[in-house]
Amino acid sequence: MRSSFAFRVRIIAFLIVGVALILLARLYFIQVIHGDDYRQKAESQYAKQSTNQIDRGSIFFTAKDGSLLSAATLGSGYTVVLNPTRITDPEATYLALSAILPDIDHDMFITKAAKAGDTYEEIARKVPDETGADIQALSLLGVELLRERWRFYPGNSLAAHAVGFLGYGADGTTIAGRYGLERFYDEALRKDENGLYVNFFADLFTNISSQIFSADTPAGADLVTSIEPSVQLYLENILTEYGKAWHPKTSGAIIMDPKTGAIIAMASEPSFNLNDFKEVDPEIFADPLVERVYEFGSIVKPLTMAAGIDAKAVTPHTTYTDKGYAIYDGSRIANFDKQGRGVISMQDVINQSLNTGAAFVVEQMGTQTFRDYFEKFGVMEETGIDLPNEVAPLVENLKSPRTIEYVTASFGQGIALTPVGMARALGALANHGIVPGPHVGLELRYGGGINKELGWSPERRAITIESTDTITRMLVEAVDTSLLGGTVKIPEYSVAAKTGTAQIAREDARGYYDDRYLHSFFGYFPAYDPQFLIFLYAVEPTGARYASDTWTHPFMKTVRFLITYYDIPPDRAAPE
Repeated sequence: MRSSFAFRVRIIAFLIVGVALILLARLYFIQVIHGDDYRQKAESQYAKQSTNQIDRGSIFFTAKDGSLLSAATLGSGYTVVLNPTRITDPEATYLALSAILPDIDHDMFITKAAKAGDTYEEIARKVPDETGADIQALSLLGVELLRERWRFYPGNSLAAHAVGFLGYGADGTTIAGRYGLERFYDEALRKDENGLYVNFFADLFTNISSQIFSADTPAGADLVTSIEPSVQLYLENILTEYGKAWHPKTSGAIIMDPKTGAIIAMASEPSFNLNDFKEVDPEIFADPLVERVYEFGSIVKPLTMAAGIDAKAVTPHTTYTDKGYAIYDGSRIANFDKQGRGVISMQDVINQSLNTGAAFVVEQMGTQTFRDYFEKFGVMEETGIDLPNEVAPLVENLKSPRTIEYVTASFGQGIALTPVGMARALGALANHGIVPGPHVGLELRYGGGINKELGWSPERRAITIESTDTITRMLVEAVDTSLLGGTVKIPEYSVAAKTGTAQIAREDARGYYDDRYLHSFFGYFPAYDPQFLIFLYAVEPTGARYASDTWTHPFMKTVRFLITYYDIPPDRAAPE
């Protein structure tokens, strides 16, 4: 009897403890995970709500120490509205309000305040809480304050193209991400607008198993990105300075961790303010780093040389006779200066950026092998970066039976890639032969310790480690001895880099302009254990023909900034 009674007591105790644990777990989800939502719900019981309401997860930059800084969040305040049926003296009401809201247009206000039979006219939005309190203190008849939430970007123009912004959808009423991360992660950032619950106790016991044990990821996440805000600001300032000096039509830059593919900074000019873009040309909203393709010129030569080395078609010491030109399929190619240099090595091809040398490498390995390597480098496909509207590369020439198409591709003409696509392909040289997967998002955070780490493309080897070591040594040699005559060498640090000057294709006819160029520059450092890859480009800069003249100093300046900011130790001894 006693044992039976004790058993029943234990069963009841287990049931009580089980129910208590379930209640505690549910309360945790309500108070911690959905705490902000419930506070907003409660607030709405005491303040009238505007229809201008946005509920959405935040986007964060990640500082070098791992701390998070807001890139996109929610601002809150008031919408100021008029009820013209209750306003007896529009002029007096205007004078009272304009003392607090000086930007209100007089004629607009009087027109709205005089509308007979109208009960709702907005006159100001995104009014801060303090200003709203001042208006409320006036107790103006016919003036109402409605609570409002809006998307706010603390950095204004910082990483504008990458972050993106919200806008109305095709139906003209639904607000959703329209550009950048706001669009790509729209479903994850968006929160359910159907309300939280009706009855507290009913909610406690509703769908307990699905709420606690479901493997499905809920909506309403915060997005953590790899963008480092100080590096981003520095890179944007570099582009601004470049614009003032060389006046390009557009310019762009990427700083990437070549080992992971994480984008540390990415910027384009012209840019815009995410909080104020009404007067901006909509064409500027598109991110040229992923939505435009360009012929990048000689920065493609390291890929060609790396492929030739990996295929054992050439070595750094292989020589050929440079006549200054070569003819393929009846078409003539030439070096940038039309000059021949006689018998020279592959190292000199990199140092002096010789088109005929790149063509020689293609001859030695064969066009099909060349194409196969470019496919391994990812040249012929989209990168899959987590930004919207990525366009495919234009590489139809690499399917041609004509040798000339492969030869021109070997020095970066006749094929067009996005900047991020070009950076990814070159990233394989910095990542010991493995093609990195470019990405901006790192993690989705749902509150209460529920996080989802974002995954990216699996590793894919393009060339061997030995081949990357060889091409890296060649690029370091080019920087140390040939880039601006060897005057920009950093004795304590090995830097691998290459410039590119590409002719720009005509829009109205076949061929290229004689006086319009795209300047590009890429490099990685410390060269044999790279922490960063830097990619720079500008369309139609003026005042200099070659990229070495316009981009070398901005590139080296950025290298020195990153060395200092991240306290990167030297990788080679300085000469005494």
